[in-house]
Amino acid sequence: MTVRLRAHHLLCMLTYVGKGYSPAFVENYEVIAARLSAGEEIELVAGPDDICGPLTADSEAHCHGASVIARDRAAADAVARLIGSPLPLGARITPTLALIELLRANFATGEIRGACTGCEWSDLCDQVAGDAFASARVAPTR
Repeated sequence: MTVRLRAHHLLCMLTYVGKGYSPAFVENYEVIAARLSAGEEIELVAGPDDICGPLTADSEAHCHGASVIARDRAAADAVARLIGSPLPLGARITPTLALIELLRANFATGEIRGACTGCEWSDLCDQVAGDAFASARVAPTR
């Protein structure tokens, strides 16, 4: 199977620690974090993705908003520059240990965090990164 992620979730997955918008959201994200930790391939998609699933029934959910679409573009551009490869919609990425470590190192320095500007979770992500991602749920072993 493939985990369908919108681009800014490539950043969110780095600091996910079991907190979220609702119990259903967290339960869903736990399953996705385990799949990513197991190395399941990621497919880059537009709009709501596998993580957004529990929120999509609400037409007011932020996952439908223009600001989140702009966040996706900024995240895709930042990650593409970092890895030296374009990330168009449909791109497939394997969340290897090396990739996650590269992303986290550059997330911690702020290099790829431009897309995070204005995000309500930024303070939590700062804490997680400041603790060397020790409590992060996505933890590939290879």
